[in-house]
Amino acid sequence: MYGQELAIEIAKRRGDKPNPGTIYPALKDLRKRGLVQIRSEGRKTVYELTKQGQVGVTEATYYFTRVFGEIVLVPKVGRQS
Repeated sequence: MYGQELAIEIAKRRGDKPNPGTIYPALKDLRKRGLVQIRSEGRKTVYELTKQGQVGVTEATYYFTRVFGEIVLVPKVGRQS
């Protein structure tokens, strides 16, 4: 995705759209850490997760689920513990 696409996707998921002053420094840091790579498509810069970035997302998701899973899991209706 390019930066604007990322901002739109974040807005869909969070309800508010981050500004470029938030998105681009974060992308720059992720690139510096080897988690995303860039390529040009015409005038747009496209950001893509590297293998290391994909592993990081998987690990972060696993960690988040272990720590906060009980909070975000919705209990099934009609089941009692």
